Amino acid sequence: MERIRFEQAEKLIRKSCINLKREQGFRDASDGVIDTGKLQEAMMELIEAEEYIYTSLPAHELRGEDASEFCRRLIVAREAIDHVLADFGVLERQDPAERIKEAVRGKLIIVNNSSVKKLLVKAGVESQNILVAGAPLSVDDMKEINPKIPEGALRGIEKKIEHLRNDIERKLDTLEDVLVVGESDKSTELLAARAEELYGADSRLRENIKDLTDEEILELLS
Repeated sequence: MERIRFEQAEKLIRKSCINLKREQGFRDASDGVIDTGKLQEAMMELIEAEEYIYTSLPAHELRGEDASEFCRRLIVAREAIDHVLADFGVLERQDPAERIKEAVRGKLIIVNNSSVKKLLVKAGVESQNILVAGAPLSVDDMKEINPKIPEGALRGIEKKIEHLRNDIERKLDTLEDVLVVGESDKSTELLAARAEELYGADSRLRENIKDLTDEEILELLS
C-alpha cells in the first residue's frame, strides 16, 4: 500500500511539472478570471493536509503512508494553485502539444480505430506510441461483440489477435505503461478491460472524443 501511494505521488509530481514552465521568478499578474473550482480544490486539499499538523503532535514527524499521503495532498494543491496563477499570467503554460507529448512519454496508447489515432497525433502524441487494435484482445470478446459471427470468421480474428498481442509485447520492450483511449462504446470498453487484465492498462474512454479540445485531451491523457 505504501509503495502504491508513493507511485501515485510520483505521477502527480510529473504531471504538475509538465503543465507549466517554472521560471526563476514569477511574472507580474495580468487581468484574469478566477477558476473557482481549482481554487476550492486547492483549499480543500490544504485543509486535509492541515490535519497532519495535529495528528503528528508533538514532533510533527510523518512516516511511511502518512508521509506519502501528506505530500500527495500538497502536490494536488500545488497543481491547482499553479493553474489559477497561470490564468493570471503569473506562470506560463507550455504549448498544449508539448505538454501532451510529455504527458504520454513512455506510454503505449492503444486505440480501437484510426480516427482516434489521427486525433491524438494532431494533438501532439507521437505516432509510434499509438497502436490501432482493429480487433479485440480475446476471441471471447469478439463473440460478445458479435454473437452471430461465423466460426470461419473467428479463425481470421484469432490470427489478428495473435498479431496484435505480439505487436503490444514488442512495443513494451521500449515503453512502460499501457493506456487505452477511445470512445465509450462496447467494443472499446471490452478492449480496455482485457488490456487491463493482460497488461495492467489504464483506460481513458469518453463519449464524442473527436470533439475534445487539445486542453481536454491533455486532461484525458494525464
